[in-house]
Amino acid sequence: MLATVLTLVALCLHVAGIGAAMHAVMHTRTPQGAFAWVLGLVLLPYFTLVPYLFLGSSHFAGYVDMHRLLRMRSRQQHDNRSWPQREDYLRRHAGEHPRFEPISRMLASHISGGHRTQLLINGEAAFAAMFAAIAEARHYVLVQFFIIHDDHLGRRLRDALVERAAAGVTVQLLYDSIGSHDLPQRYVASLQAAGVDVRPFRTRRWRNRLQLNFRNHRKIVVVDGATGFVGGLNAGDEYLGARPPLSPWRDTHMRLDGPAVAELQRSFAEDWYWVTGEVPPFRPPPDGEGSAAVLIAATGPADLQESCSLFFTQAIAVARTRLWLSTPYFVPDPSVLAALQLAVYRGVDVRVLIPCRPDHRTVFLSSRFHTHEAVQAGIRMFRYQPGFVHQKVMLVDDDTAVIGSMNLDNRSFRLNFEIAALTVDTAFAGEVEAMLADDFAQAVEVLPADYARTRYLSRVAMHVARLFDPIL
Repeated sequence: MLATVLTLVALCLHVAGIGAAMHAVMHTRTPQGAFAWVLGLVLLPYFTLVPYLFLGSSHFAGYVDMHRLLRMRSRQQHDNRSWPQREDYLRRHAGEHPRFEPISRMLASHISGGHRTQLLINGEAAFAAMFAAIAEARHYVLVQFFIIHDDHLGRRLRDALVERAAAGVTVQLLYDSIGSHDLPQRYVASLQAAGVDVRPFRTRRWRNRLQLNFRNHRKIVVVDGATGFVGGLNAGDEYLGARPPLSPWRDTHMRLDGPAVAELQRSFAEDWYWVTGEVPPFRPPPDGEGSAAVLIAATGPADLQESCSLFFTQAIAVARTRLWLSTPYFVPDPSVLAALQLAVYRGVDVRVLIPCRPDHRTVFLSSRFHTHEAVQAGIRMFRYQPGFVHQKVMLVDDDTAVIGSMNLDNRSFRLNFEIAALTVDTAFAGEVEAMLADDFAQAVEVLPADYARTRYLSRVAMHVARLFDPIL
């Protein structure tokens, strides 16, 4: 009897595995990923069926349609008609930068001029600037982080938002439910009691309610529609370098004032609308007074194309003299790796800064494999020595810098909602150059012979880890 039951269960699992394999063939974005899932689901459904339910989808159902609803309903809900004027406003401030026109068209965004920018190096400087701006808010504050901890920095953020809410300012806070999984309810309740509208971003709806793979990795602060912040920092003490063994923590944020703040607000509004069905407040930014042109790149699994990977591919492709990158996770897909290799053949100075110590073991092992592969292709790779480097920064030639939340890995390319500011300005790029030059001066270059000196079992572990690239 028991044998019969076990046979029936095994048969049902194999049938379910075949059905899931058919779904994987139709919906997995890459052929490598589809092949891996199909092989596992057909041959070993006992072990792969449950993980596929949670990790298998590569498209965020419902979010694309929500974009259209946002534009339509926002027009109905805003009597002052300020939000529908955003497109016209950005077009009036649009600049001419043909190198990045493909990115602009892909993202349906605009590169606009007239910005003042501020480079914020490491957590103390970045959060001091954010808290100062929040303290001056008179109308509204929009805040979004992937991770918020109930620690010293997290409580400083809470207190800053509570103070503004008490002053009658509209305060809206969005955090990722997976990234902030350990955020206690008492933290949220204290914000709500003070009048802060705080919500978790959940990617699960009835059609994808089991999916844990999608994460909202964006970091955004907008104050009164005039000032915005974007970069790599989350709200936790480790981002101030307060938690060994990863300290000192190396990270970068930026402040911008000008027309592109409207694009930061649009990104926040679309995420907020997904969660609440409501449109956050909007005030058009004042006319720009600075010299920088900025394009806000908001990418994610809801896009009809792999926008984050294409963003990197195009930004790398336009480099003519220099391409410096800093990323905590170097797990490039074939198109980005090919773009880096072609840049080397064009004579571009290509350098990539990565950590020397891991915060995630499997990702670090896979990154080690890809690092040695890149070195063999002529890409100069450097390991930052003082602590953990978490910044996501790219410098293109002498005039363009990208700062945001995008990592150089499959998760950012295809699974995370990300955001970055592409800034065209010689002065700002010069500041980024000086910052990265100092970082590279504190790094050790990876040499071609390093792989041969690595222990055999470590090399095996690196090759095994790279098999998990699609979900890292």
